[in-house]
Amino acid sequence: LFGVEQTGPIMSMMPIFMVGVVFGLAMDYEVFLVTRMREAYVHGESPGQAVVTGFKHGARVVTAAAVIMMAVFAGFIGSSEQMIKMIGFSLAIA
Repeated sequence: LFGVEQTGPIMSMMPIFMVGVVFGLAMDYEVFLVTRMREAYVHGESPGQAVVTGFKHGARVVTAAAVIMMAVFAGFIGSSEQMIKMIGFSLAIA
């Protein structure tokens, strides 16, 4: 499956790299949502309603960005380089 003929060790820097990249992506998605919540609050909505409005309007952007990122990272799985293949698989499922 995915051109993996045998199992092997995970490169030692991979978990550290993955934590950094996944944390960065999560913060990026959070900025989309919190920005929409703040806009709704500034325009006069109550705090609770601003959160609902922020999620309602920001969810499509975050979902689209996540799907695009998964597709791009899944494309790395076809690489012949083992490190790129591991990064692509890990980020696609994260």
